[in-house]
Amino acid sequence: HSLFIDGEGRLSSCGSDPMQEGLLGHGDGVPQLNTPTRLPSPLGGERAVSVSAAAAHSLALAADGSVWSWGFGGDGQLGHGDGRAQWQPKKVEAFAGRRVAAVSAGYSHSLALTTDGAVWSWGSGADGKLGHGDQQQQLLPKKIEALVGQRVVAVSAGTAVSLAITTDGAVWSWGWDGYHGQLGHGDGHNQLLPKKVEALADQRVVAASAGSCHSIARTADGAVWSWGN
Repeated sequence: HSLFIDGEGRLSSCGSDPMQEGLLGHGDGVPQLNTPTRLPSPLGGERAVSVSAAAAHSLALAADGSVWSWGFGGDGQLGHGDGRAQWQPKKVEAFAGRRVAAVSAGYSHSLALTTDGAVWSWGSGADGKLGHGDQQQQLLPKKIEALVGQRVVAVSAGTAVSLAITTDGAVWSWGWDGYHGQLGHGDGHNQLLPKKVEALADQRVVAASAGSCHSIARTADGAVWSWGN
């Protein structure tokens, strides 16, 4: 499926919902949309400023810094404290009193970056992709304590990998390496906690994106770097 934001900050979606879990955000009984169609439920009257579409769930960031999620929630990736599906966007109340600057949806987990530079993760903890030092599921957003003291400016959630960029241009990665090397540490080991990618220590990274089995970064000089399968 795909998500869109129009010039007035309204959300639209199109694609298919094979699991019938509300992936498109249009409520019960909408298994497929062939063209972008506006969602019936606004984000509490706020403009949408950013969206992220994953395999089975969706995230939206509103202008007031609130996070909204919908779709499949069986791994806790919606952040509402349970495993239920959501047929329409629902606010993630765990961020009440905080302002979120960016969101990224992975296959079965989610990441959020708050305006104070902290990173929060929730959903499936398999292979350490939540960055909390274990593999436990998190039904609610939880701050990644290992990144406290690092001011993060961007995050990306892949299938089983998470990436973060800090203000000094460093890249941190954690989760499943699977011997493909997508974490960038050269050892094939999973990482339960965020670890700096030392191979990019002499570079200033300004953007990064995690895929299924590979990762890509862009440096300040306009070069692109890739690693993994």
